[in-house]
Amino acid sequence: MKIAVLLLSMSLSFSAFAAEDKSEAPNPYPEEKTVITEHSTKVGGKTINYKAETGNSFVYNDKNEVIGSIFFTAYTQKGAKAKNRPITFAYNGGPGSASVWLHMGTLGPKRVVMDKEGFPLKPPFDMIDNEYSLLDLTDIVFIDPVGTGYSRAHDKGTDKDFHGVWEDISTVSEFIRLYMTRNERWSSPKFLIGESYGTTRSAGIAYHMGQNHGVYFNGIMLVSSVLNFQLDDFNDQMDLLPPVTMLPSYTAAAWYHKKLKAPLADNLQNAIAQAKEFALNEYALALLQGDNLEPRKKRAIAERVAELTGLSVDLVMEKDLRISLNDFVHNIKRKEGETIGRLDSRFTTPELDALNKQGYRDPSYMAIHGTYTENLMTYLSTELNYKSDLPYYILGGGVKSWNYEDFYRQNRDISDKLTAAMLRNPDMQVYVGNGYYDFATPFFATEYTFSHMGLPKQLKDNVHMSYYESGHMMYIREHDLIKLKKDLTEFFKKSL
Repeated sequence: MKIAVLLLSMSLSFSAFAAEDKSEAPNPYPEEKTVITEHSTKVGGKTINYKAETGNSFVYNDKNEVIGSIFFTAYTQKGAKAKNRPITFAYNGGPGSASVWLHMGTLGPKRVVMDKEGFPLKPPFDMIDNEYSLLDLTDIVFIDPVGTGYSRAHDKGTDKDFHGVWEDISTVSEFIRLYMTRNERWSSPKFLIGESYGTTRSAGIAYHMGQNHGVYFNGIMLVSSVLNFQLDDFNDQMDLLPPVTMLPSYTAAAWYHKKLKAPLADNLQNAIAQAKEFALNEYALALLQGDNLEPRKKRAIAERVAELTGLSVDLVMEKDLRISLNDFVHNIKRKEGETIGRLDSRFTTPELDALNKQGYRDPSYMAIHGTYTENLMTYLSTELNYKSDLPYYILGGGVKSWNYEDFYRQNRDISDKLTAAMLRNPDMQVYVGNGYYDFATPFFATEYTFSHMGLPKQLKDNVHMSYYESGHMMYIREHDLIKLKKDLTEFFKKSL
């Protein structure tokens, strides 16, 4: 049964790009409003009766002036006591991505139908009840930061108030504070879950809200984590870390596409272990020596890189031992005329633009974009009864630039803020989910980041790493969706 009630409330992931001036369009939200519907679903054989609240919440500046509104969808279990019921705030990344992926892929009561390996079916697409939702463990509030979904800057605000590392952290934190206040959730166990750039946001929010609002989270869940942006920058020839931390991901992709020779081809875990060992030792030392590396030694290193990546020795030598992501995705299956994916290297597409870096089309994103968009728009309108003529910005449409200035002055690394948040709140647990076939946030770069955070022993034990044989959105593969639910269930037990 579904009951719709319209409330006029009195008070309530990819690199992106500063957006439209507020004068370009009329105020899209003249008032705050939410729509409430009531539902039931089964999760793990248990019936969950819940309320879905979908709508927008104003964002205010220091003068208490409205500067924008944030669109959200909140699922809360009916009849549960707020003090005992955990609440989780969820979002994706970009920056510039709506929360659709976590919402419709893994956490929410509905999920997009893919095949068992996570590859798309033919349109029109479909969704089903999500038996692996987290609604048996926690209430969930999905947040679309300004410039994503239906969220917009307006009234006294402009996109500059929202589109930056710390601007985003501040305004999403304010939404969370206001939601907890208006819904009497301050005494609830509190969690954050972010994916991709959303993990950057989570680290910042845990720090910001702990320091400025006294909000201590029980746990934060980092799905496909990126905290240190230096590890993803192949443009700086002086930076040795990107090729080192990416190498094991190349090995995993080469293994999947059967480009490795025995004994590396025999076992994925063994191949990854050898890639890690080589990356941190001979490979890192060779890159450190640069032009001082003896030619014979350079050739030997190139041969080992070729063995571990499935690329030719000549290509590795030509690239001076530094294999960029663009080099790899366009060359690993060149003989077959294919390019492989960035978000998920299992995906391929015909190689039509190998010489055009600007024209690179990520086959893994193309495979999910239409599927998730179609299902979300159908779901919001028909199941949740939320109607809007606004464009729903899935990824990038409402965010044209991002202010990294202060972040870059801090070495493009927010892991120190996570360290500070954990020191302030030593009971906070941290889950980190990694996809072996993820090039957007490589698992070895994440391991490197956490091994250099300077955490004391007792806080190291608060970090829980999990790995999946899929990509950035590991939950699109059914086996990993099931594993993710199991891992997060254990995480909630540890955190509570």
